[in-house]
Amino acid sequence: MTGEFGFVESDEADAPGDEWEDLDLEEIAQTEADKIARRQDDEFDEFRKRIKNTEQFKVEASVFDDATLAALYKLTRDGHIVAFGGPVSTGKEANVYEALGADEREVAAKVYRINASNFHHMREYLEGDPRFEGIGSDKKKVVLAWVRKEFSNLRRARKAGVRVPEPIAVQRNVLVMELVGHADDRARRLAEVDVENPQTAYEVVREYMRRLYSAGLVHGDLSEYNLIIHDGELVVIDLGQAATVHHPNAEEFLERDCRNVASFFSRQGLDLDGDDVREYVTTAEPEPAAEPDPATDPNPDRDGDERE
Repeated sequence: MTGEFGFVESDEADAPGDEWEDLDLEEIAQTEADKIARRQDDEFDEFRKRIKNTEQFKVEASVFDDATLAALYKLTRDGHIVAFGGPVSTGKEANVYEALGADEREVAAKVYRINASNFHHMREYLEGDPRFEGIGSDKKKVVLAWVRKEFSNLRRARKAGVRVPEPIAVQRNVLVMELVGHADDRARRLAEVDVENPQTAYEVVREYMRRLYSAGLVHGDLSEYNLIIHDGELVVIDLGQAATVHHPNAEEFLERDCRNVASFFSRQGLDLDGDDVREYVTTAEPEPAAEPDPATDPNPDRDGDERE
């Protein structure tokens, strides 16, 4: 891996932790996709048959159950998905599929499997968070909240100037986002490439960690496996578990992230440890020096040169 890494521009973030003040637990329990699946109108019925009869979508029923198909149907009706492609990746909790979005843009459809998702793993990041009071032990509510949480975290990260896949839409257990790379030429994880300029890569990663922290988020599972390279950019992925700094385990999550990053870049030859990373991440960026006011500047003639 060669070349320099640039930063994306950041917007002014909201106050840390307030990004989900409009979370509606009833909306999570009764999504539009669930209503469509129950209604089983003729148009959706045809859509369901067409998808299930497509070779590349003949997957286990735990992924494409009727409610999931209804979510995809709703996303196509809303114009977020125009056509489907093949699978990009498969995981324990979710599969990612290539799709075509509005204006022929390539997008990714991340489909979470409600029955197969690691409920206890998700609870670790949800318990103690006031945004999730009332969800309880209902597995469906937990998984659907998790998907919305990932969508919200991606939006917040981008607003803070962190290079993450752009979130486009969310419906039930399906998240539509920017496809980084292509199905036939996927972006490589940092763990899979030869890092020829580790100092520069490390500086980008730690800066993204600081921007996340300043925006009130801790990734919670950051490592060389959740950082990918595409077109000379480092991209942070998998923000479903990212927690606000108000989460009771936020410090533990941050310490783990810092240890993981320090461990990886130490193996690349850098002399650092988790404390070095943490100090940078939690130190606020200094405010830029203000330009002198000519009306109050005691030395109005200065122009960078010494005058006699």
